[in-house]
Amino acid sequence: MVTSKKKKRKENGIQPPKSIKKAKMKPMVKQVIKSSQREERLERLEEEVQCGEKSGEALEALLSDLAKVSNSRERASRLFQWLIHPIPSMSFFGDTWEKKPVLIKRQNPDYYKGLFSTAEFDRILRQDDVQYGVNLDVTSYTNGKRDTHNPPGRALPFTVWEFYESGCSLRMLNPQAFSSTVWSVLSILQEQFGSMAGANVYLTPPGTQGFAPHYDDIEAFVVQLEGKKHWRVYNPRSEDEVLPVVSSPNFSQSEIGKPILEVVLEAGDLLYFPRGFIHQGDCLPDAHSLHITVSSYQRNSWGNLLAKVVPAALEMAMEEDVDFRRGLPVDYLTYMGVQNSDEEDPRRAQFLSRIEELMKKLSTFAPVDAAVDQKARDYLHDCLPPMLTAEERASSVQGAPSRWEDGEAVDVGVTIRGHTRVRLIRSGIARLCSDGEAVWLYYTADNSRVYHKEEPKSIEIKAEQTDGMEFLIHAYPKFVTVGSLPCESAEDKVSLAELLFEKGLIHTAEPLQRS
Repeated sequence: MVTSKKKKRKENGIQPPKSIKKAKMKPMVKQVIKSSQREERLERLEEEVQCGEKSGEALEALLSDLAKVSNSRERASRLFQWLIHPIPSMSFFGDTWEKKPVLIKRQNPDYYKGLFSTAEFDRILRQDDVQYGVNLDVTSYTNGKRDTHNPPGRALPFTVWEFYESGCSLRMLNPQAFSSTVWSVLSILQEQFGSMAGANVYLTPPGTQGFAPHYDDIEAFVVQLEGKKHWRVYNPRSEDEVLPVVSSPNFSQSEIGKPILEVVLEAGDLLYFPRGFIHQGDCLPDAHSLHITVSSYQRNSWGNLLAKVVPAALEMAMEEDVDFRRGLPVDYLTYMGVQNSDEEDPRRAQFLSRIEELMKKLSTFAPVDAAVDQKARDYLHDCLPPMLTAEERASSVQGAPSRWEDGEAVDVGVTIRGHTRVRLIRSGIARLCSDGEAVWLYYTADNSRVYHKEEPKSIEIKAEQTDGMEFLIHAYPKFVTVGSLPCESAEDKVSLAELLFEKGLIHTAEPLQRS
């Protein structure tokens, strides 16, 4: 690791994202429907809750098999292939990803069973601290108008199910915080994308619609879990809205034209559409709908990377190249700017030519690797922590035998030695970055299951241990002995391994024993 002045400059010029203002919620409004319809809806919902109490054996078996796969990158690839089966992953990313919607009809209502259910929705409301506007939104869309009906405070079943049977849709914003299965699936899939994988769960009563037509700034995988839902998908309205940077406002029907895809999703089906494709879904009169939208690739474009590269490149260029420090022409305001843009003046062409020359030259100062590390740090902050397998838990700090027993601490002091074999718990669990003065290891093991609830986690790595850390990162998925780490001394090797073990970043080939 080089910690020179130039590398320090590479880290500069990175602006933090602007905070997002919370939208004010509209007053609570309830739709009135006939009592007979309410009773029918509640009966259907109760039936689905009872059916959903049985675990999804297929998904449970899949996750159990994936736990035996030693390479987390391969684990992610296999799980993604299951998600989009029967489309091969390679053809999906070559032909469909970011380009067009795709529909997968399976005629297998149990394909995604076990991922999430109305029974789990109800359990979460009863057992967990679900807050309106934070974890749950209550919405409706009637007569072309979208409304949000969130009261303040905790969302309890008594009120939530009354909203539902009154015709409102329910959106759970971060199901991975409450569901271990959703957490497991998303924490695996994020390695497939190299970008945070998130999810929302949507429960919609029969004959209703919860959201207005709109497009999103994420790649969306709509997984139908229960019931069925009628979907319409529309092309981006213009080139300016292809792969947009931010999500759209709500559209009226007159603004979006005719759908390019209209389909009824049934349990076991999947609908994918890229960011920028307008969509809306409504329930048919004879069934409710429960689906989970798995999302990724938010703010993960070339432009987002260049937003980090360019300011740092410009700072370096101005320090190191006099051409960037030369003064502007004294009279440039007389022929440049909007008020002069239609004027025929040869000085304008010369000015623009000079700008073009400097822009080309600027690329030679681009600190691309440093900017990629900045992106990686953002990604590691976004990530879910890994959900450990039973084997990983037993051989990591979480399975260490230290405990309190019979009035004293026992099995304290398990020892890592030179012959101990270790490896990272996940391929992408940690990354080395430099701030110019020191080398830091950013990691995900201590992240919360709630998005950005914790600050980014990092530890400083001593200069004499950076080669050892790089060696561990590149050795994955192989186990290596602590003694083989290319550190300067045996003490450095063991202390690095102990630090990583205590932080939950590595595990051993065999559970450690007390010394």
